[in-house]
Amino acid sequence: MDILVIGAGVGGLAVARALLAAGHRVRVYEQAPARRTGGKALLVWSNGNAVLHDLGVSLDGAGKRIDRIDALTAGGRLRTSMDIAHAAGRFGFDTKAVPRRLLLERLAEGLPGDLIRYGMTCRSVSQDGDRVSVTFDDGSTVTGDLLVGADGHHSVVRRRLWGDGAVRPATFGTWQGLSPIGIDLTGTHRHLVISGKEGACGLMPAGDGLLQWWFDVRWSPADPRPAAPLAELRRRFGRWASPVPEVLAAATEDDLEFFGHHWNRVPRVWGEGRVTLVGDAAHTMPPTLGQGANQTLEDAWVLARELAKGGDPAARLRAYEQARYPHVSLVSRLAKRNPANWRMPPVLARLVPETAQTAMLARFSNRLTAPGA
Repeated sequence: MDILVIGAGVGGLAVARALLAAGHRVRVYEQAPARRTGGKALLVWSNGNAVLHDLGVSLDGAGKRIDRIDALTAGGRLRTSMDIAHAAGRFGFDTKAVPRRLLLERLAEGLPGDLIRYGMTCRSVSQDGDRVSVTFDDGSTVTGDLLVGADGHHSVVRRRLWGDGAVRPATFGTWQGLSPIGIDLTGTHRHLVISGKEGACGLMPAGDGLLQWWFDVRWSPADPRPAAPLAELRRRFGRWASPVPEVLAAATEDDLEFFGHHWNRVPRVWGEGRVTLVGDAAHTMPPTLGQGANQTLEDAWVLARELAKGGDPAARLRAYEQARYPHVSLVSRLAKRNPANWRMPPVLARLVPETAQTAMLARFSNRLTAPGA
């Protein structure tokens, strides 16, 4: 089939790899003028790494393996630990913190040089029988057998299907950076998650001497941006236990970027006819669980599997959505809870031994690594 993909991010490239390998013709259209090289690091869990392996993508030499996540209080007291290495051993794939630009590079390796057309902003989508057409801002139109909207949080394809207003602001926003910060943690395989009344902080080694760091604060779209955000973060979080003050001291304003958290309720059917969605276009969620990119990769894998079964293409797209719904809606609902609430309270953490917490993580990971299988 001739398949059109809108968006050349993680979802669009993963879909392209999977469908090209299955023998389809694929054309990808991206509104950015060139491949995106910005963005910070993301966590590729065992489920995402398993999909990458199936797509022929290796993360060897990229990022940093994460073996455990320690949740701390603002005063430095351990709340709970999760043994990520245990889950990796059980499912056969590591969890890695990887700069987004490196993940995009690995996904793009080996793809045809003319696969992606950049500077193409989708304006409208229409269907006529067994054909789907896309019109771009420059007035040009392309037509194919299927259309996959992988155009993210602000998806034009989703708005065509669902109308406006489906994605809503959540209650938190994140200030984040990816910096060469020379503290001991940067060279380890340990990921820290710290929470207190001021908000939440995450510190995650991302390879090559880089540390991914972020601070979650309450936010609404109406809130004014601080004139000096780094100074505000230092005022708010600077009295927390080490290594938070050291990270804030080493950070610069140039490192900072902000994004407000958003969320949409995942419908049981998110496509129509010969059009479907993947990734944030279908299930925008806060980054609380670090599953956004991983669920996107699962989308691509399941979509390719369903199309490989043959038959009516529209029916196969609905089968893909039905297979994904229970898994991605679970993750989306959990991620919607704010960063301070989803972590285990200190009293409960002391009552539940680490082995039991690790077992719970393994069971959760198992639900994530069985996408409709």
